[in-house]
Amino acid sequence: MNTVDLTPLYRNSIGFDRFGRLLDNALRTNQTKTAYPAYNIEAIDEDKYTITLEVAGFEESELDIQVEKDVLTVCGKKPDNKDSEYLYCGINTQNFEQRFNLADYIEVRDAKLKNGLLSISLVKEIPEAMKPKRIEINTSGNILEHRKNEDKVA
Repeated sequence: MNTVDLTPLYRNSIGFDRFGRLLDNALRTNQTKTAYPAYNIEAIDEDKYTITLEVAGFEESELDIQVEKDVLTVCGKKPDNKDSEYLYCGINTQNFEQRFNLADYIEVRDAKLKNGLLSISLVKEIPEAMKPKRIEINTSGNILEHRKNEDKVA
């Protein structure tokens, strides 16, 4: 197995630890995993996304959606049906677990099941404290004096 040294990426980057871990995990993941169930990831606009999974044959009670530590997990579990004897079984209803890594500030809004498609709505909501803000340049020359004045006002 080939390994990739990500050290050069970290030299001039601050706070991208999670990205590095994601990349490491992606490089280590077994690529022979099946892509069942089939899914689409759609960008609705700049801050809204939808994941649509093909879950024909599953009922709402047989599906489980959870978010933990920026990972969205969708599981489908069918009860054992020993009573049925299929002559041909072409509809894939095997149990599954599909994981999606979510970027920072991505929130799951809701999920809908319609016509065998499970649609999960996601929204990116950046907190006000994390949004860009303009920093004024202090022209008085003495930064310590400026900080003392700010402390007096607060």
